[in-house]
Amino acid sequence: MEKHDWLTERFEDTRHHLQAVAYRMLGSNSEAEDAVQETWLRLNRSESEKIDNLGGWLTTVVARVCLDMLRARKSGKTESLDEMVYDVTDDGSNDPEADLLVADSVGPALLLVLDTLTPTERIAFVLHDLFDLSFEEIAPIIDRTEAAARQLASRARRRVRGGTTPQEDSHRQHAVVAAFLAASREGNFEALIQLLHPDIILRADETAIKISTANKAKGAPAFAPEITGANNVADTFKGRAAGAQLTLVNGVAGATWGMNGKTVVAFCFAVTDGKITAIDVVMDKKTLDTFDIQTIDIQTVDNTLLNNTHNNAIHKNNGV
Repeated sequence: MEKHDWLTERFEDTRHHLQAVAYRMLGSNSEAEDAVQETWLRLNRSESEKIDNLGGWLTTVVARVCLDMLRARKSGKTESLDEMVYDVTDDGSNDPEADLLVADSVGPALLLVLDTLTPTERIAFVLHDLFDLSFEEIAPIIDRTEAAARQLASRARRRVRGGTTPQEDSHRQHAVVAAFLAASREGNFEALIQLLHPDIILRADETAIKISTANKAKGAPAFAPEITGANNVADTFKGRAAGAQLTLVNGVAGATWGMNGKTVVAFCFAVTDGKITAIDVVMDKKTLDTFDIQTIDIQTVDNTLLNNTHNNAIHKNNGV
């Protein structure tokens, strides 16, 4: 069998899966077909013989194509909900998988909610919750850390289930991170504990580990590739982050510290139900240069929410 015939056969074997992935991301059969066709074109242009896991490669590519299409949709004219529903219900497909998609994924209400998500939220939610991809697999697709991908999916999940609005969710996350930074500066171990999920994961890149190890003599615990548990993470951050600023890092709650106008370290937080579930410490310059960092004015954070978050942590420590 010639290479092209073999490649065509393998692609056709995964076509229904790719169509399902694209459809759930885009909510439109015609757009999903376009995404699958673009994926085929990219496969033909690739060095396919070097691809170890063709199925995984195709899923990654179709997800990235959909991400580009969603971003274009957000910046341009968006197809109306009526048009999207019409496209779904009148496509005439007899394919069982397509019928399943219509049955459990499509409806005016869900389409409306999905359309309010950011492109990265939608991709993270669909890939993780509907297709069981790990956040380790999703992170490079959307160019985010695992913690950020997890938070994006969590945020999307809340909205799909009728949780907080994007603005409310964002404000709460900023308040939790601001309270964490305050407790860290004060060296308030118990306040930190109350803000951290018991199973929190703290990850650091090689640069952060190397620099923190060199500075260990100054009293601050060194970072490690992975530190787990609220007690260990609180101990690592107690008295740390004195000059860190509240920021938005790649669209999620974060903090940064810099010198001479340059970001030196970024802390990316994942916040779920008022608890910090993961922190990624990034100091690699090349990685930092790819980050979209926006400073958040502490005055714009809901002071009541911030004070309540911080005070509740202290009150719990005092048994109030």
